[in-house]
Amino acid sequence: VQLQASGGGLVQVGGSLNLSCTAPTSSISIPVMGWYRQTPAYQRELVATISSNGSTNYGRSVRGRCTISRDTANNTIYMQMNSLKPEDTAVYFCNAFFKRTYWGKGTQVTVSS
Repeated sequence: VQLQASGGGLVQVGGSLNLSCTAPTSSISIPVMGWYRQTPAYQRELVATISSNGSTNYGRSVRGRCTISRDTANNTIYMQMNSLKPEDTAVYFCNAFFKRTYWGKGTQVTVSS
């Protein structure tokens, strides 16, 4: 499973972030897809995941500010995060689970005032 992510970059404090990720070469419905993030100081942490039936799970630090959605037929996920804070600065990784875990290349998100 190959993952292609888009979005990220420089965002202002209080602004919004939109990320998307797709598995274009996959002919199967991937059971779970989502986003994790990593900073130099911390281990990779959960941002949000969504299953093929629409069940969602959010990390504690983004709960209430983040919405993940999915186009199951095309194995594409979308994530919007609002009210961004400097501590949201991280490298964001798309993730998929089908028999094993797959990771996309990270995309840098920098939240700056």
